[in-house]
Amino acid sequence: YWAGLDNFDKARFNLIGRIEDLKEILKKQVIDEVIISLPIKTYYDKIHLLINLCEEQGVLVRFTADFFDLKISRSFIDYIDNTPLVTLHAVPVNHAQLIIKRVIDITFSIIILMILSPLFPLIAILIKIDDNGPIFFTQERVGLNKRLFKLIKFRTMVINAEELKKSIENENEVSGPVFKIKKDPRLTRIGKFLRRTSLDELPQFINVLKGEMSLVGPRPPIMSEVVQYEWKNRRRLSMQPGITCIWQVSGRSNIPFDKWMELDLEYIDNWSLYTDFEILLKTIPAVIRGSGAL
Repeated sequence: YWAGLDNFDKARFNLIGRIEDLKEILKKQVIDEVIISLPIKTYYDKIHLLINLCEEQGVLVRFTADFFDLKISRSFIDYIDNTPLVTLHAVPVNHAQLIIKRVIDITFSIIILMILSPLFPLIAILIKIDDNGPIFFTQERVGLNKRLFKLIKFRTMVINAEELKKSIENENEVSGPVFKIKKDPRLTRIGKFLRRTSLDELPQFINVLKGEMSLVGPRPPIMSEVVQYEWKNRRRLSMQPGITCIWQVSGRSNIPFDKWMELDLEYIDNWSLYTDFEILLKTIPAVIRGSGAL
């Protein structure tokens, strides 16, 4: 992002906006990191603003100085083509631990799918017997840094559930830009059982194997929810979404939306492999109790 275009190398770089466009670009496009290369003395105020915008969204920032007042991010020295850069990160960047997390995701997902694979045809038959509709429900969700992917679940609602949603939106029982109600009339008979036991989420282990999700992480929202997020809450998109999370083991739909967002950001700020392990252990009794499931 350049203040002026006099020295802009169009052959090497694709210009997508100016400094003042960064907030909208971060909001609408997949951005993994931002590199700031501007004269510090001349553009200090603007650089400070850019860094704050990026750290509020959990986007990794690289620049050539380290004297800014950071709210969330931590920093370390990095190198690109032998050029020293100060990297600011508001999300976990311990590559060794993240690799271990991915290995655990793959290993655990394969084991779960192998052990529970006999349930898949049984659930499929029950869904077909119930209303003869599709077995799986796929929905576009927002993943890491706004990457879109198709989340897979066993179908628990009637075929025209999305159309019927408009007629019951005024019955929403949770706060914030999400929609959930108890005794949802769109649930099928087998769907109620699958929701209560969380068996409807088994196919999401396929999303984990594909690298679109993790075992533990903030639940992936739909885009219509994301566009209603407060700016600070969009930082929950800066970490791989998960099958389970702090919200999942703390009461799910019994928790107000603002508290839900707070728990996700707290998870990101304090992430460790131990935290993931702890959440996984708490998920089992939470699923058995079915607490907060809608």
